[in-house]
Amino acid sequence: MKKLYLDVCTICRPYDNQDIMRIRLETDAFYLILSGIQRGIYEMVISPMHFKEMESIEDIQERIQVIHLLGAYGYEPNYDFEKARKRVDELIKLNFGVADSVHLTFAEQSADYLITCDDKFLRRCKTKTEIEVLNPIEFCIKEELK
Repeated sequence: MKKLYLDVCTICRPYDNQDIMRIRLETDAFYLILSGIQRGIYEMVISPMHFKEMESIEDIQERIQVIHLLGAYGYEPNYDFEKARKRVDELIKLNFGVADSVHLTFAEQSADYLITCDDKFLRRCKTKTEIEVLNPIEFCIKEELK
């Protein structure tokens, strides 16, 4: 079973403005991925960073629904926090943001794919990562999800 690490911007995509075509397509891709998780085709890996970022979700209903989603389908493995600190420091020196560094570090330790809607993060990940990082649409195409 493939392990997927979806960052918070991907998990929250359904709450973004659906009038924008790209956001609507990424939302549809997210729901295809979620369906695969619910059917046991994929496993959703989560980390302490998910919960830290959720604290900043202003909309209470959105925050509750995201927390429920992570609780229902997320799996938090045992992470090597000492190794993670070193990797986060490396990534920050490569101009990754703190949150992106932490997500990427935990994903590298635990998942087969990191899925994000953040273009800037995707570009940075193309050459400096130990894991394949994809947009949800790219992942659905690669996995032939329908």
